[in-house]
Amino acid sequence: MVDNQQSIKTVNDLIKDIKVAMFTTISSDNKIISRPMQTQEVEFDGELWFLTKKDTEKYQEIASNPNVNLAYAGKSYVSISGTAEFIEDMNKKKEYWNPIFDKVLDTSYDDPNVVLIKVDAESAEYWDSGNTLKSVKTLVKKLTNNETNKDEKEINDTVDFN
Repeated sequence: MVDNQQSIKTVNDLIKDIKVAMFTTISSDNKIISRPMQTQEVEFDGELWFLTKKDTEKYQEIASNPNVNLAYAGKSYVSISGTAEFIEDMNKKKEYWNPIFDKVLDTSYDDPNVVLIKVDAESAEYWDSGNTLKSVKTLVKKLTNNETNKDEKEINDTVDFN
């Protein structure tokens, strides 16, 4: 069994100082597409947050296939696989907004075209400075309604984020 809190802490420690991730989606014609995106949440707790606009290809790609990957490069290299969803939360958009987005996205946080992307991490692999692959094989978010997927529990070690 993976130590939940230690796994989360390890991933957080590895990515906390890296501002930009390569955010990978799958296009409608099954091409793998990566683009740099700024991570909005400093402390990794199993969820990662990003801002985008609804009139983008990445929005359409996530709507069609929510499976994504995030790659972080710094002193270590981290690859996080997860599921993305769109969140409409004006307070969170305001909290994560900074003046750079005014220019980059050419709009403001209260634009209805701006949306949050929440990625629920499912697994992470990382390579430390010694080039050794280590992995947190499965990070599964505890469902808020307390339902569990029995097949998933039988196959994978579980890391709860609560």
